[in-house]
Amino acid sequence: MKIFDLKKELNAFTNEQRKKDRSIGLVPTMGALHTGHISLVKKALSENDLVIVSIFVNPTQFDKKDDLDKYPRTFEKDIELLKQVSYQIVVFAPTVDEIYGGDITSESYEFDGLDKVMEGEFRTGHFDGVGTIVELLLRTVAPDKAYFGEKDFQQLQIIRKMSEIKNLPYTIVGCPIEREPNGLAMSSRNERLSKKTREEAGFIYSMLQSAKTKFGTESAIDITDWATSEFEQHPLFDLEYFEIADENTLTPALKIQDNQKYRAFIAVYADGVRLIDNLRLN
Repeated sequence: MKIFDLKKELNAFTNEQRKKDRSIGLVPTMGALHTGHISLVKKALSENDLVIVSIFVNPTQFDKKDDLDKYPRTFEKDIELLKQVSYQIVVFAPTVDEIYGGDITSESYEFDGLDKVMEGEFRTGHFDGVGTIVELLLRTVAPDKAYFGEKDFQQLQIIRKMSEIKNLPYTIVGCPIEREPNGLAMSSRNERLSKKTREEAGFIYSMLQSAKTKFGTESAIDITDWATSEFEQHPLFDLEYFEIADENTLTPALKIQDNQKYRAFIAVYADGVRLIDNLRLN
């Protein structure tokens, strides 16, 4: 398995691959890999001649230093997991200095309001950090396709918008959420949950499923009020937001339009760990 930590060495390698007319897929990650990441890697392998997995904990997308410090870093375990999938996977694992050159700051983007709701409301500067690192990785690797999970659906839409604004010629591919047996969306953060909380956290997905059942017969406001009340009664979870929004614009749904697609979005604290999830409603 090839592992690069320098952009120039990775570029030399990818240039050689392009001379052989090999297609390249990119799977950007922050490490602490799990089955959800591996599903993205397998999807990329099925659609490209070469797959590059980046492993980089990006400091500019964390609005709390404590969250950055606690983010799990399991590089050796990640490599072993990727080897189980294919030794042909290429890993790009740069240092912070290699990416940012000593200037650890984000570019400022205009995301047409996609960054002002839900996650953006509670995580100042988060999406500027996401846009910055994804743009840097896309320009460095120049893949034919880049793969992102739908668990971070707002992030996925923002990456698509960033690519559109910057006229980046790379296809952004969204991939379905992988879930634990109880329905909890797979996330590196799940490792920080107690065993009891992790088992109980299936409640989050069951709430999304119930919202989907109610959708179409009850108003978005009534469903949101109901979900808020249900979480207030649960001792393990602290609801940050529950929102039903237009899938494309991410604007809150005040009146349901027949020709629009909607999702329920949720952010919850459990054991001090912030968990997010979403589900298409129609």
